[in-house]
Amino acid sequence: MINIRHSEERGGGDFGWLKTHHSFSFDTYHDPRFMGFRSLRVINEDWVQAGHGFPMHPHRDMEIITYVLEGALEHKDSMGNGSTIRPGDGQRMSAGTGVRHSEANSSKTDAAHLLQIWILPDRRGHEPGYEQKVFPEADKRGKLRLIASPDGTDGSVTIHQDARLYVSLLQPGQEVKHELGSGRYAWLQVAKGAVELNGQSLKQGDGAAVSNEQRLIVKGTKDAEVLLFDLA
Repeated sequence: MINIRHSEERGGGDFGWLKTHHSFSFDTYHDPRFMGFRSLRVINEDWVQAGHGFPMHPHRDMEIITYVLEGALEHKDSMGNGSTIRPGDGQRMSAGTGVRHSEANSSKTDAAHLLQIWILPDRRGHEPGYEQKVFPEADKRGKLRLIASPDGTDGSVTIHQDARLYVSLLQPGQEVKHELGSGRYAWLQVAKGAVELNGQSLKQGDGAAVSNEQRLIVKGTKDAEVLLFDLA
């Protein structure tokens, strides 16, 4: 079964410095039908204008992944980390028992386009942590590249949950396949372009909740970038 979450039905708004779309309930947007999917709690698509950002604020008991699509984002946190997140990077912050962080677009001219992803941890009270790795474009073109997993397989960043995040870049006509294990679920998010998922059309910003499917076939219909979550 594949249930499509259409881009235009998402929450969010345009606040001048920030344009945002929420696939699931977040902040002032609340829809009891869309509170997350399995352990996946938040997918926000954000455009942060030049010279703006999210000031220092707290989190706890959440696995937070920031995936930049265009531009760059400056990260700082109370653990002493400071980094620049660029397109294709895999960045994970485990909020655990509590952490404060900020994300800012330091460009003077260009907006930063990103996906902010929250995954519920397997338990409360983990030690806060931070990890960031570069995943070259060549590793994702025409294939599914694992960028986050519970055990760091294939050099992925490590999260405290039985969930795996893959990214793929697809040209028109190009396809990737993924086998779901027994009792597993999936969420596909179209970050750019357009694809078909098991024959169903998805465009930029669309998401799809997948259950009771054994094999997923994702085929590009336009140049596309997709994120695939394999979830318990």
